[in-house]
Amino acid sequence: QVQLAESGGGLVQPGGSLRLSCSASGGTFTNHAMGWFRQAPGKEREFVAAVNWGGGVTYYTDSVKGRFTISRDNARNMVYLQMNSLKPEDTAVYYCARSAGSSTTDVVGGVPDSWGQGTQVTVSE
Repeated sequence: QVQLAESGGGLVQPGGSLRLSCSASGGTFTNHAMGWFRQAPGKEREFVAAVNWGGGVTYYTDSVKGRFTISRDNARNMVYLQMNSLKPEDTAVYYCARSAGSSTTDVVGGVPDSWGQGTQVTVSE
């Protein structure tokens, strides 16, 4: 099973930007779609963004469209989430996840088979 490790979280003011990174090791990466999820205090974990195995197809939840960009570097076993125009409601623990399938629909409609430990993102004055 692949091990996933997120980094890049922190405290940022509203309107600011952060770039989250997720490194994968110990398992297959290239053939799998990848996703980012988040969990705010007192709320359930929710889907944020997905990228297919090759990086050419992406999908986002409506609340982050136009602000967040997911990408991947298969040569380096890395997935990224560029977050711009951050809002206080984006505050959450962000998790990287690997899908058992290769398409973005496998991320949105299925249960990931591997999760990272999460990285805290706080958007506040």
